[in-house]
Amino acid sequence: MDPKLAPTVKLNSGYDMPVLGLGTYQSKGEEAEVAVKHAIDVGYRHIDTAYFYENEAEVGKAIKEKIGAGVVKREDIFLVTKLWNIHHEPQRVKGAFLKQLETIGLDYIDLYLMHLPVGYKFVDEETLLPRDQDDKLQLTDVDYLDTYKAMEELVKSGLVRSIGVSNFNSEQLQRILDNCCIKPVTNQVECSPALNQRKLTTFCKERDIILTAYSPLGRPNLTAKTPEFYFSPKTESLAKKYQKTPAQIILRYLVDIGTVPIPKSANQKRIEENFNIFDFKLTANDIEIMDSFNTGDRLVPFNLIKAQNHKYFPFHIEF
Repeated sequence: MDPKLAPTVKLNSGYDMPVLGLGTYQSKGEEAEVAVKHAIDVGYRHIDTAYFYENEAEVGKAIKEKIGAGVVKREDIFLVTKLWNIHHEPQRVKGAFLKQLETIGLDYIDLYLMHLPVGYKFVDEETLLPRDQDDKLQLTDVDYLDTYKAMEELVKSGLVRSIGVSNFNSEQLQRILDNCCIKPVTNQVECSPALNQRKLTTFCKERDIILTAYSPLGRPNLTAKTPEFYFSPKTESLAKKYQKTPAQIILRYLVDIGTVPIPKSANQKRIEENFNIFDFKLTANDIEIMDSFNTGDRLVPFNLIKAQNHKYFPFHIEF
């Protein structure tokens, strides 16, 4: 029997993106390959990777194996990867992308994102976090508009179907809309019940941009019982009400408020569990309960950039 697939959302580029994806951050080597293959068997069709994750080869290998086995066709898969910060100089963008495409081993990428609005100094392809002798992260002043315009050329080449951004605030997004030709299809940002991004989601929606939610479960820690929203009796009672797990309640909440969560897991049972959220919907009252966890606290504050007061640091304004 064919697996049940996630619903899709229509992007402003005309392509369809599944409303739930598999995140692969910190999945390395064979672990990443096994996770992606299992996810495809379960029904995931949206897979998210990045140059920075150093697992593009394994993700590509897993997808190719499933295509070769007749489980999926290439057009069934929505593959996302990202331009890393050391490649922000416009003249580096195409070369970096072509190297990624070769590593992945497919003939096109569905969605290519700028990982951050802030560029890092290029030392070599392997130095992902270039530091000086005082251990300070070395940043550049490359304007993200110039980087984005170089990314637009990739769409014209046909090697990339859609482009977007990640970790951008509303003002930075608006600046892209005002100065560039191809509208970003998504802004991928940290988003969970603790940082529910309601204002940014509304801002994006008004401009026909989707908000993709990374770290949607807040990286649960069983020992420390964090984050609060994951272990709270309020979430537990909703889980009981729907005969679901807290993770499923959280992911359903994020889908119901109009975001596209991409939970990361390499655990087969959790990969299945995270996908099994399309047979119920939260009520307005349930959503209000989940909204009550919003504190605005970030798991990923990019403090190395913040400390340098960089002009393109994205989190100095509310959203």
